Amino acid sequence: MKYVAEIRDPIYRYIHITDVERSVIDTPVFQRLRRIKQLAGAHLTYPGAVHTRFLHSLGVMLTASKIFSHLTNYYPEKANEDELQLIRLAGMLHDIGHGPFSHTFEEVLSEKRRMTHEEVASMLISRTEIADIVSKTGFTAEEVSRLSIGKDSSRSKWVNQIISSYFDADILDYLPRDSFFTGVEYGLIDSERIIDSMLLWEDSLAIDEAALYALESLFIARYMMFKAVYFHRTVRAAVIMLSRAMLLVDDAVGLTGFRDPEEYVSLDDYSVIQRILSMGEATEEARLAKRLVTGYLNRSLLKSVFEIMMHHEDPLYHSLISRPSLRGSLENEIAEEADLAPSLVFLDLPSVPSLPYHPDYSGEKHSGFDIKIIGRENSERMPKSVFDVSPMVQSLKGFMGLARVYTFPEHREKVFKASKRIFGERPYSFKISL
Repeated sequence: MKYVAEIRDPIYRYIHITDVERSVIDTPVFQRLRRIKQLAGAHLTYPGAVHTRFLHSLGVMLTASKIFSHLTNYYPEKANEDELQLIRLAGMLHDIGHGPFSHTFEEVLSEKRRMTHEEVASMLISRTEIADIVSKTGFTAEEVSRLSIGKDSSRSKWVNQIISSYFDADILDYLPRDSFFTGVEYGLIDSERIIDSMLLWEDSLAIDEAALYALESLFIARYMMFKAVYFHRTVRAAVIMLSRAMLLVDDAVGLTGFRDPEEYVSLDDYSVIQRILSMGEATEEARLAKRLVTGYLNRSLLKSVFEIMMHHEDPLYHSLISRPSLRGSLENEIAEEADLAPSLVFLDLPSVPSLPYHPDYSGEKHSGFDIKIIGRENSERMPKSVFDVSPMVQSLKGFMGLARVYTFPEHREKVFKASKRIFGERPYSFKISL
């Protein structure tokens, strides 16, 4: 593989790129990622967190390349330089579909159109100039699109898992990158050790038992980054303000109504802010949206007045707790108790698997936590479940979540008392109807 240029990176020092990668990078579709912050509003709590999806995407490309090169060196019969270029393109484009403020916009898009950034990525890869560029490599836009989300059934399972699995190129880049830019040390991991310990077992990625400690460290780092950074109450306040503002005026300014790639590419952190602030104030929704966005820009944020932490092992819990209908009904209940308009109460229900959760799309069935460790018994390699060899990982199994109630500073006392009465009536789990 011939590299034609290099890009400076604070994590890896240099990221070398090929001619076709440079062509993709130079497209407006990819350059748009420079205008989308990796962590949305986290910079209001951690001022250094102004890094973007652009640099993360290049980091995933490099990390995917390292994983593929390690495995094909270990299993030379699987070596294929053309496939290496495909893997690098898939890694580079895995986040091309992210909208303004990253996952914040995806919450809005999911609620309004039941779409994910992965579906948008497919549109951008197959219906823009990127399709013509990747076709010069001998691969189709559809192949790159499917592999960019780890769902290319024409490829081996392990190839897909380099892009999407329990210890994929994405997590191996974002943990140290987010840790570096936020200035915290919770996301520091031994990524080189993890990559060098990857093996194949029955066409799937696995980890040598000798490096179990490095994998445990990865899972602890991810858990701690969610607690300290991604779910930080002030970080989430900024996220709520942005997502609620976008929901309030979506119909008026057309954030999720895009019909083609050109309309979507016009959306970034800056253009969304501008669209909302340039609105008139004829409606209550517009006035509230502008107040939220102005507060975000000036770091005059919503205040968290009540919080409950939750942990649950049922996978159904993750989807239940994030339902907009559940959030809305509880907001109304608290607002009524506080004698306030429902629009002044904001309930945040973030939830995430405590361990990386990856259902198997190959048709096989497992819990979504099928992490294989390869050890030795009587000099023979044997697969083991990570839960059987690591009590620490077993203790993390499940879903971590929070219920936080936010409001504007002038309503703190009333909403606090109302939240305490509402949530104190019975255990929070009773609020979720199965």
